[in-house]
Amino acid sequence: MEEHGGSGAEDETAVQDAAARRALFSYLTAEAADDYMAVMRLFSETLLADLSAAEVATQLVERGHELDADAVETRCRQLVIWGNLVPSVRETRVRTVAAYHRSRSRYQVSKLGGRLHREAEEIMRATEGAREVARELLARVSETLRLILLQLSYRERPIDSELLAGQVTGVFNDHRLFHESVTDFYAYLSGVLTRYDLAGEEYAQFKNLLLDYVDLIGADVSRNAPEILGRLKTLLSPSLIDTLLENLPEPPATGDALIVVERLPGRTRAEWEQLAAWYGASSVRSGPEQLRVAARQALGQLIANAKRMLAASGTGVSRRADLLKLAGWFHGADSETAHLLFDAAFGAYPARHLLLGPEEQDLRAGPSTSWWVAAPVDVPVSLRERGDRTVRGRASRVPDTKEQTDLLMNAARERAQAREAAAAELLAAGSLHRSRLSRAARDLLLELLPPVLSATAGGETEADHHASDLGLALRGVPAPGQLTVINGDDGTLTVDGLLLSVVPLAGTGRARTAASA
Repeated sequence: MEEHGGSGAEDETAVQDAAARRALFSYLTAEAADDYMAVMRLFSETLLADLSAAEVATQLVERGHELDADAVETRCRQLVIWGNLVPSVRETRVRTVAAYHRSRSRYQVSKLGGRLHREAEEIMRATEGAREVARELLARVSETLRLILLQLSYRERPIDSELLAGQVTGVFNDHRLFHESVTDFYAYLSGVLTRYDLAGEEYAQFKNLLLDYVDLIGADVSRNAPEILGRLKTLLSPSLIDTLLENLPEPPATGDALIVVERLPGRTRAEWEQLAAWYGASSVRSGPEQLRVAARQALGQLIANAKRMLAASGTGVSRRADLLKLAGWFHGADSETAHLLFDAAFGAYPARHLLLGPEEQDLRAGPSTSWWVAAPVDVPVSLRERGDRTVRGRASRVPDTKEQTDLLMNAARERAQAREAAAAELLAAGSLHRSRLSRAARDLLLELLPPVLSATAGGETEADHHASDLGLALRGVPAPGQLTVINGDDGTLTVDGLLLSVVPLAGTGRARTAASA
């Protein structure tokens, strides 16, 4: 019975302690929260600030916060009740009873009250944007662990307890700062990715931020986490961890078991085991794995947003800015203007027949015809319920283009044969002066002639233009005062000052044919 009663008393004490700690937050949401924040800021900015209500009121006025001494006294007493402040025990020397009553009410900030207010001020100063991730701390954690192992393994030199304590505190502080910054970053990601209106330039900037940070964080974690885990496993061997804990400085002796000293992190084996577990020493999902899962989820949501913006049924753009502008118009409009604005914005006009296209049943119905007298129009279900204009049903058959392909191939083959016949006619003519050519051969000659004219005009004594696919070359030799006259069925072609001839290209079938002839 006595043990049961003791356990109940401990539970009651724990409940009271929890309630007292929750009361510390009361001033942040109280009715006079601005006054309480100003008072707590004054006490927290100076180490061991010991102030009376009158001194607090004077300093608040200097900072632009008007609050008389009586109101400050009330606020301070309430903060004492909540546990944020404690009464000061400093002795005072005064000459009058009134001065004694004014000076005896002096206050100091409590340990938990000061810690809470510093955290609250940090949160109040924080921005809504992304917090920079302290990813460089992973490399420092790994290097500090290396120095700790080096100091513990070097037996010829005594261990520097103060240096070792600083390194241990640095490992846990660096890990805590990295963990907090990366947690804040992914919390920001989840808050932005759930926004349906994320689109346009804002989406592009957020996408670049996400991809850059995920790549950097992933690379740093993949490079440093295995090294940190290996060194933590080495450190957790019985000989090294015991040596480490034995050489850490002990806190100052209090001489009383009722006074508990809150020690810095890294002073117990359990804390080192928890740190190793975060980097993957246990079967529980490790911190690096959690980061990879969070990155995959964020990228998946980013792709989902991109699909939403590119969906055929969507607009592809955000209407958030338009709706905010419309809300501003409503806010500044009178009653009559607001009604007109609502009708114009949301199409809230009297019911009228709207034409959907040429398939109207009654062509006499127009935009001015009321729905009450017009025949109903069959609106597709997808358009009526989802606003989707996508055509439904089975896709049409792919047409057979074999016949058209054959026609194109035959036409190309005929053009190639005609071009080869024209080339053979030019080769047979040789020297083109006083020759007679068909229309196809003359057209091929006109196609080959411009490069020769350009070359001879530039001063060359002889110019050839090769047509390798036809196995021939058109040769032009400048001859001032002479003409090359070519006759045809539909006219005569005369080239002044240039003698033209067609020769076969060496190595081709036409060249061998011409040589044998």
